[in-house]
Amino acid sequence: MAVTYMTEDGYRKLKEELAYMESVQRPEISRQIAEARDKGDLSENAEYDAAKEAQGMLEAKIVQLKGLIASARLIDEKSIGTDTVQIMNKVTIRNIKTKKDMTYTLVSESEADLKSGKIAVNTPIAQGLMGKKVGDVAEIKVPSGTMTFEIMEISV
Repeated sequence: MAVTYMTEDGYRKLKEELAYMESVQRPEISRQIAEARDKGDLSENAEYDAAKEAQGMLEAKIVQLKGLIASARLIDEKSIGTDTVQIMNKVTIRNIKTKKDMTYTLVSESEADLKSGKIAVNTPIAQGLMGKKVGDVAEIKVPSGTMTFEIMEISV
């Protein structure tokens, strides 16, 4: 099983999501199945089929979250350096072509959220930035071609 690095906050959110699924969603789906079963013939009962499908999808998600939690390794944010780009760093980069600055925090795949500026370390841009220092230029191959970025700042 692959190790997943994450912050304490990300780990806590996963645990909360799992607890909600197990304590609220699972009993609700069981109730829906029982209700649909009470309506009679299961061979033509769309409600029963839908509830069973929802149950299967929920159970698969629960198993996935349990696996992610089991393989999690928490990162001590206090021990993260800013000499080179690494996971949990906030990196300000400048697109050489457009002269536009962008700031991203490199996080694990499970914590990625582009709207809040968090990109997964396994994305092409994050991979191209890893190990670079302030002032370095990174040429990164993306699906639409090659982008060139200058590392402006690295922080925690």
